[in-house]
Amino acid sequence: MIRIGILGAIGSGKSYVAKNFGYPVFNADYEVSKLYKKNRKVYKKLKKILPKYIHTFPIDKIELSRAILKNNSNLQKIIKIVHKEIRIKMQSFINKNKNKNFIILDIPLLLENKINKKKDILIYVESNKADIIRILKKRKNFNPKILNKFKKIQLSLAYKKKCSRFIIKNKFTKKSVKDEIKKILKKIKNERNCS
Repeated sequence: MIRIGILGAIGSGKSYVAKNFGYPVFNADYEVSKLYKKNRKVYKKLKKILPKYIHTFPIDKIELSRAILKNNSNLQKIIKIVHKEIRIKMQSFINKNKNKNFIILDIPLLLENKINKKKDILIYVESNKADIIRILKKRKNFNPKILNKFKKIQLSLAYKKKCSRFIIKNKFTKKSVKDEIKKILKKIKNERNCS
């Protein structure tokens, strides 16, 4: 099984690209939102460390946003609790798909939280800045201040690009993304056959 990690800026279309590979995708953002809706254990832990902010279950993202905006260390506290659960979910996803040729890891803090392995193939999704802003503004509960807090805890995009073996230019059209993915998969398969 080959693990492919998708990197890129927030709003660059990483999840869109990941979905178009046609292989099982572990989408960390989706798993996190499921935790907030369904996991009482996570709710109790968050309520314990952020009693002033967390009051309702399912966890209200607005309450989380208030906590993050109020204090820089709150974001780290949330990540610490959530990350532990996400690792467990990811491991079970990997076990479930161990016989697949490829799995796609769509995890925003893949490098930051050292989730990647040396043999992983990293792909950087590059998008036009204006497109990114347009996409982000469409998101429900979009808050530029929260976005900046997340950007501050992430490694630089230049570094992520440098670590990546391939770059996909996301023009936000299905055809261009599919064509780039096809080329990359072909290259990986050819290399594997030669080794």
